[in-house]
Amino acid sequence: MKLSLPVRCLFGSALGALTLAAAPAFAAPVTYDIDPSHTYPSFEADHMGGLSTWRGKFNKSSGVIVLDRAAKTGTIDVTVDIKSVDFGHDEMNKHAIAPDIFDAAKYPTATFKGTFTKFDGDKPEEATGDLTLRGVTRKVKLDIDDFKCMEHFQEKREVCGADVSTEFKRNDFGLNFGLDMGFKPEVELKIQVEALRRP
Repeated sequence: MKLSLPVRCLFGSALGALTLAAAPAFAAPVTYDIDPSHTYPSFEADHMGGLSTWRGKFNKSSGVIVLDRAAKTGTIDVTVDIKSVDFGHDEMNKHAIAPDIFDAAKYPTATFKGTFTKFDGDKPEEATGDLTLRGVTRKVKLDIDDFKCMEHFQEKREVCGADVSTEFKRNDFGLNFGLDMGFKPEVELKIQVEALRRP
């Protein structure tokens, strides 16, 4: 039986609609802005070759995270204000931004630009990218723990958070202060991060 042209068009449209309805829905990438009031990169470093461990943090950071949890892809772009370093010790804060340590006048920011490289289901577990510190760029891997998304009870939009960590040797970035006095170069970086979905 031959179908007339209008009937064939109508049949084809209906079939196409059924095919689309049966196809799985694909989530689009979602953009999140880092909440600077709930995000603090902190670090631990040796003092005097094992005498004690000094801890500090950076009070100002910003950035954007793009995440597609269905496709298991995404990117991270974070900037840290070096002058916001805080050891809880005024004299150390002043020294830390001086030319022989961070040299904040010449290198005012540190950045990380990377991609998510490992997921557990739809939760990111690892990111790899370029850390730039004191003008030197090196590849680092970030371990992502306790990732969670929920509706922010005040903002009334999605917020995601995690604990992030990595380790590196500071002399790889030209941070050589104290190494000739026996200070150890290893640094542990830990970041508590929260990021709000863009409206």
